[in-house]
Formats: sequence, structure tokens, C-alpha cells
Amino acid sequence: MPQKTLLKISNIDTFYGGIQALWDVSLEVKSKEIVALIGANGSGKSTLLDVISGLISPAKGSIEFEGKSITKLNPYQVVGRGISHVPEGRRVFPELSVLDNLILGSYNRTARSRKEQNLTIVYELFPILEERRNQLAKTLSGGEQQMLALGRGLMSNPKLMLLDEMSLGLAPIVINNVYKALRKIRERGITILLVEQNVRRSLDEADRAYIMEAGRVVLSGDVADLRKEKEVKKAYFGV
Repeated sequence: MPQKTLLKISNIDTFYGGIQALWDVSLEVKSKEIVALIGANGSGKSTLLDVISGLISPAKGSIEFEGKSITKLNPYQVVGRGISHVPEGRRVFPELSVLDNLILGSYNRTARSRKEQNLTIVYELFPILEERRNQLAKTLSGGEQQMLALGRGLMSNPKLMLLDEMSLGLAPIVINNVYKALRKIRERGITILLVEQNVRRSLDEADRAYIMEAGRVVLSGDVADLRKEKEVKKAYFGV
């Protein structure tokens, strides 16, 4: 049985002031996939996540989620539809406790009634957060803060998670733990669209990938096929 298309982006143009940041971008994410967005800094990857989550309005094109348009929705409405955005840099609330940070993720209408169930799921994935639930977020290590950011994203009861540079600045052993949690999140039926600087790792973990350059999608496909592409091998693997 073919996978259902969960997210469909069609011909998106986006501007920052008078400067065009995205050019005719189209992509699809199917249910329960991990899809990676790959490209150099400034290629438009994070901008595309901001457009999907409603933080930036596209000048042209459309975004559909579960077959319905979300192109003109506000961010809180996008979250209510089932899309969670974990931004680059974690952005936890440093002066709030771990538990309060998590609970702040559960205030959309669909997540409120599942707060306790989702909190249990987060603690199963990240036991250290339960141990440190009463600590201030600013006292956590970088890896623990990233786990907290992921946990807060899960508290909104998402069907799709947008993850922006979640391994940035983390030690290799911590990255392994975060990706292990990512696989468990997918096993729970949650779809993932991942922006990642670590190209080798993202191609190991993802099902499919889109490669962006200067605001355009220039290549896409299954990760096994992309690894064989000469342009990818030269640009990202030095061969």
C-alpha cells in the first residue's frame, strides 16, 4: 500500500524585504518518512521550515497538509493542525524549569487533553528530563537542552515535526542518543522533515532527501540514489 502524502509544497517563492530567498520550491513528505533538507548555509533550508510553520508568508505557491491548504495560516493554527517546529539553537526558556518548558508545548487545543500522555512519552524517550524536571533549563547541558527542545515539540501532539539543525554543537555521543530518539519518534508514527548540517548522518538516517542551493531545490531522491550522484559525492563527501 503506497504511503499517503502528508505535506505538499508547490512552487513556493519567498522574499526577505526585496531579496528573494526561495525560488519555485516544491517538495513532498509522505506519512511516517524521515526526509532530509541538505545544503550549504544560506541555501534556504531554514527559511523553508519557517514558511511551512507560518512564520513567513510565501509570495507565491501553496502548502497543503493532509490535503488541506495551510498556506495562509498563523503559526498557532499550523501547530493546531499537527505540525511542530523545533528551531535551530534550541530556544528553551532558560529561567523556567524543565517541566514548565515541556508544558508550554502542550497549550494548543488538540494537545491539552493529551498533556499527561505526551509527558509520559517524552520521559520514556528522554529519561534525563524526568530526573531533572524541576531544574531550570539554563542549568542543562547543550545535549540536554536539545532533548528538552525535542520533548517540547512532542508535547504539541504532532503528526509532523520540523527539526532545524538538531545536532549543531553537540558531541558525537550525544548526537547518537538524539538520533536514537528520532528513530523512536518515527516508530510512533510521527513524520520528520529534518534540516541537518551533518550530511553523512542525515543521509544515513533519512529515507529521502532534497538538496538546496541558493533558494532552489536542485536535486532530490532516495538517499541510496543520492549517495551515488557525482554532484553529491563531490560537494559533500570530497570524492
